[in-house]
Amino acid sequence: MKIGLVSYHALYAEGGIKTHIFSLQKEFKKRGIECKIIAPRRSRKENYGPDVLLLGTSFPVTSIGTQGDLCIGFNPLSIKRALKKERFDVLHFHNMGLPLSMQILQESNSLNILTFHANLVESNDSRKFIYPLQELAKKYLNGIIGVAPMTLKPFDNFTGPKQVIPNGIDLERFNSKNPGINKFLDNKINLLFLNRIEERKGLIYLLKAFKILNKEFSNLRLIIVGEGDLRNECENFVKDNKLSEVCFEGQQRSDIIPSYYATADIYVAPSIFGESFGIVLLEAMATGKPIVAFANKGYKGVLTGKKGGILVPPKDYEAMAKELRILIKNEDLRKEMGEWGIKEAQDYSWDKIAQRVLDFYNLCSLN
Repeated sequence: MKIGLVSYHALYAEGGIKTHIFSLQKEFKKRGIECKIIAPRRSRKENYGPDVLLLGTSFPVTSIGTQGDLCIGFNPLSIKRALKKERFDVLHFHNMGLPLSMQILQESNSLNILTFHANLVESNDSRKFIYPLQELAKKYLNGIIGVAPMTLKPFDNFTGPKQVIPNGIDLERFNSKNPGINKFLDNKINLLFLNRIEERKGLIYLLKAFKILNKEFSNLRLIIVGEGDLRNECENFVKDNKLSEVCFEGQQRSDIIPSYYATADIYVAPSIFGESFGIVLLEAMATGKPIVAFANKGYKGVLTGKKGGILVPPKDYEAMAKELRILIKNEDLRKEMGEWGIKEAQDYSWDKIAQRVLDFYNLCSLN
């Protein structure tokens, strides 16, 4: 079997879908399955080696509070030549959009599978994308995976196989044995935000919660890892409110990310809407860190009923500060929640998730 994992999003920046695709490829290759990644190019300098085919061009766009992509293949013949040369048995798309996805699907002689990662049910602005996706699915797809039940909602009228298969976690990378970042290992309580600094990810609400806590605790630090169009606004908030021990680390290499989790005492996920799942939650859980998060629909699907995380109403920074205060004061509770998280993360190991994906391919091939 030869598999092509098709990303609708550029690989130029870090993100959950990029992590998902590369992790799935790694697991397939462990099993001796030939697998390549297909993605649009954002920069001429991009080069990911022979197992990544750069087809089409991605233009960054901002929509519904987050960074997205507009992708097009300016040379359709290159798509046709690449697919003819590679002869994939399965093309597994990760999100779709016009026109690039249709350009690839039109040339495909493979089993066409979609994993849909996006939450389109929470925003009226995003619903305009649903009809074109439904038409593409009806005409070209053999099966659809959703990382959560809500991500399958746009495809209620799809008559082929559908299944929820969640994101996975690389337990070799994310675990409690990773070393921390030396400069932060000074007995302060470290809160960690690791995400894009954009409206949807809600950093400003965490900063407001930290403002409350900053007055109460002299041993507290907030570490912010990531970039985004609201960074200057958030930095100005820190400056204007004279908050101490807020560290903007910028975007970090993927190989360093596990050490930031290892450095944290508490992981905070203040996304206010639009989440379908939350790979960062799995990364924190696998590293043994307690989580305080806003109860958006995606995070509720991962953490509801789980003892490794606490959910508070979106945008309620006072409630967030209250729960963080409890954890800051209670080291034993932090440790207990972290241990629960490690156990919960085992259910999402990539070997289990990859097998479910392979089983889904087989199911779709029989229909």
